[in-house]
Amino acid sequence: MIEEITSTQNAKVKKWQHLTTKKGHQKFHQYLVEGWHIVSDALAAEQPVVQIIATGEQLDAHQRELPENIETFEITPEIAKKLSDTVTPQGIFAVMDILASETIDPETATGAWLLLDRIQDPGNIGTMVRTADAAGFRGVVFGNGTSSRYTPKVVRAMQGSQFHIDLTHGNLEDWVKALEARQIPVYGSALNDQAEDYSTVTPQADFGLILGNEGQGMSERLMTQTTTNLYIPIKGQAESLNVAVAAGILMFKLNQKLA
Repeated sequence: MIEEITSTQNAKVKKWQHLTTKKGHQKFHQYLVEGWHIVSDALAAEQPVVQIIATGEQLDAHQRELPENIETFEITPEIAKKLSDTVTPQGIFAVMDILASETIDPETATGAWLLLDRIQDPGNIGTMVRTADAAGFRGVVFGNGTSSRYTPKVVRAMQGSQFHIDLTHGNLEDWVKALEARQIPVYGSALNDQAEDYSTVTPQADFGLILGNEGQGMSERLMTQTTTNLYIPIKGQAESLNVAVAAGILMFKLNQKLA
C-alpha cells in the first residue's frame, strides 16, 4: 500500500527535510538520498533503505524495481522541490539508516585506505570516493573537519560509490598510530623538500594515504606522524594539482591490487 502525501506541511515531509541537515542526522540516525541512480545502487547493495519517497511519475517509471517490503510514499512535485537541494529535482528519494556498524576500528582495518584531512568541497570528496572505489580501495576515512558524508551535496557527488566501499568517520591521528603499530605504512601528500617522489614507492596491499585540505594541505601535526610524505612532480607551470586529481594519481599508483 502506497501512502499519498500532498501537503508540504505534512509532518513526514518536515522530518524528511530535517534529514538533509546535520542536526537531523544526529537526532534520527537517518539521512536522505536523491535520484534513481543512487537509490537503485543502495537497493542493489542491500543498504538500510527504510522508506522510498517518489512522485507518481517516478513510481510509474520504477514500479518493477521497487521492493514491496519497503514503506513507500507518493509525493507531489512541490514536495519533491522541498526535499531537493537541486534546481531540477529528480523526484525520487530514499530514507536510509545510519548504522553503528559504520564505525570501523583502525586497529583491525586491512587493505588500502584513503584518509581525508579537513576536505571541504563536496565535489572533491565525491570524486575521491568514486576514485577510491575505482582504484580498489577498502574504504575512506572522513577525518575531523571534513564535510559530512551524509549531506545532500556529498551524497550526490559520490554517485553510489559509497555503497561499494567502506566509509567511516575517525580521528586521523588515531588511524595513523593504529596502522603504523602494525607496520602498515601511512603516506601523506606534501609539497616540501622532505617529501619523496611518489613514483619511487612500491605498490602494496595494506596502507593508508592522507590527502589534506584544498587550501592548506595536510596539517603539520599529521605530516610529522606519517611513514613517508609524497609529492607528484609538476612538469608544467601550474603551482599545484587539485586535491582530487592528486588523490587519483596516488591511489592508482600505490595500490598493489592494480599491479
